[in-house]
Amino acid sequence: MTQDVEDRWADGLIARRAAEPGEMSSVAEDGEQARDAAFEPIGGPYAGAVRGRLDALRELVGLSRTRLDEQALAEAGRVLDEASARQRLSARHTVVAVAGATGSGKSTLFNALARSQISDTGLRRPTTGAPIACSWTDGAAGLLDRLGIPGRLRRRPLETAGGGDLEGLVLVDLPDLDSALVTHREAADRVLALVDAIVWVVDPEKYADAVLHERYLRPMAGHAEVSFVVLNQVDRLPGDAADLVLDDLRRLLDEDGVALGEHGEPGACVLALSALTGQGVAELREQLGHFVRERGAAGRRLAADVDRAAAELRPLYVADGRPGLGERARDEFADRLARAVGATAAGEAAEREWRLGAQRACGTPWLRLWRWYDRIRVPATQRPRPDAPVEEQVTARQRVEQAVRTVADHATAGLPAPWAQSVREAAVRGAEGLAEALDELAVREELERGASPRPPWWPAAVLAQMVMTAIQIVGGLWLLGQILGVLAPGLVVPALVMLAGVVGGPLVEWACAVAARGPGRRYGQEAERRLREAAAACGRAKVLDPLAAELLRYREVREQYAAVVGAGATRATGVSGLSTTGR
Repeated sequence: MTQDVEDRWADGLIARRAAEPGEMSSVAEDGEQARDAAFEPIGGPYAGAVRGRLDALRELVGLSRTRLDEQALAEAGRVLDEASARQRLSARHTVVAVAGATGSGKSTLFNALARSQISDTGLRRPTTGAPIACSWTDGAAGLLDRLGIPGRLRRRPLETAGGGDLEGLVLVDLPDLDSALVTHREAADRVLALVDAIVWVVDPEKYADAVLHERYLRPMAGHAEVSFVVLNQVDRLPGDAADLVLDDLRRLLDEDGVALGEHGEPGACVLALSALTGQGVAELREQLGHFVRERGAAGRRLAADVDRAAAELRPLYVADGRPGLGERARDEFADRLARAVGATAAGEAAEREWRLGAQRACGTPWLRLWRWYDRIRVPATQRPRPDAPVEEQVTARQRVEQAVRTVADHATAGLPAPWAQSVREAAVRGAEGLAEALDELAVREELERGASPRPPWWPAAVLAQMVMTAIQIVGGLWLLGQILGVLAPGLVVPALVMLAGVVGGPLVEWACAVAARGPGRRYGQEAERRLREAAAACGRAKVLDPLAAELLRYREVREQYAAVVGAGATRATGVSGLSTTGR
């Protein structure tokens, strides 16, 4: 595939272009293509669980493009690509690759299965330089075009018409997996990614080779149901040594995580044979014939590829624990914003204002006169401004930023790294201008609150103060008249009257202050509540809602990932969360 990712991913489904064929015999190619034109392809989308998993994978890729890089989605894109390409080609054919290391005898086995000398064999290494195909029936040209095998390397076996017991089989002999030439290894790897099934050929000397196990068998352990593991050259082993080597090979496969198809269980078929002498070849032909007649290899290979892609994507979608924003985190965020905007201080200031208003309204006339004199004595321009110091403003901004960081940490706890980064970026975007918005909110709430309301009993308190003042004036004039001799002497009664006025005024003021505590406290609490709710609403709109949207998107892709994984959550291969179908 040489096109850009954007050209290949139109709607999440990658349409694979068939590789350009190499040199081809014009007569043979025209005949193959003419037969393919009338050959029935798979026709329509995949059915059953495979179709649902492919749809989920396509949707998953579409939802994840803006959150994950192209490299992370490359394997999922390749699976969708190959699924589309294989779906359009013949369902009557099963493409099986014969793969092995240098000197394992895979070309000899290839010839033994074809019952003709098709692939070159010999002591010169490497012997097989390019993939060679052998098709038992017509109509496989499209499949071979997809593998990039030219017409000059396409063969037919010496079989009867119709293909015999291997009807529908397309066998491909690959270059050595450990070839000294890089181009040979690359050609083998390319074909291995496209075939329906694989026959792994090992020999008694290199069956435990690290290249084969670490580069191929272990990474492809999930493809056990479309794998055959053949121990070749058993004719070189004396006595029961073949059984011992075969048991050790089974042990190594088990350590690689390759499920073995024994006792009716689905898994890889393990056989011992000698391609040179023909020992065990008939059993392998029988196994391949039954495998091809089922016509399920392409779907099983695709299911295994989806399993593998899902396993690679697991760290990007599966979270540790239950990430999200709980009520506690939301409440803590609201409390931090309330402290940053000064909701408690605003409530206390409103309470003081209410009580001060009560004190002014219910105070004695003499105290009011003094306060009036103090106001005219000190000009308003010389009074201290109530603006908050710069240090307090900086502290408030820092509290807002700390609140945003804390709620983002709560939201990203346990999230996979790409989605955690998306959530943090949403929090940072929401934090821009949040401190200024809270400042404007505080000013607006103060303006809307206006002057503190007066309770119904304030006029009665004012009237009582006026009465007390009148009593003081009457008592004072009475005493003055007696002192000047205008009135009859008798100091006790006027003194008591004047004293009652002097004591009664402060007493009424004290009683009003006591009575104003409860309403003043409730007034301050209401002011604090309004500012707190307004700050919480602002923080919710700018920060919490974007965070919730990102978490919702993650939940959507997590559900799609669960659909990709499928219902079968466990496998004998040890890859958790991957489903498979039995052979």
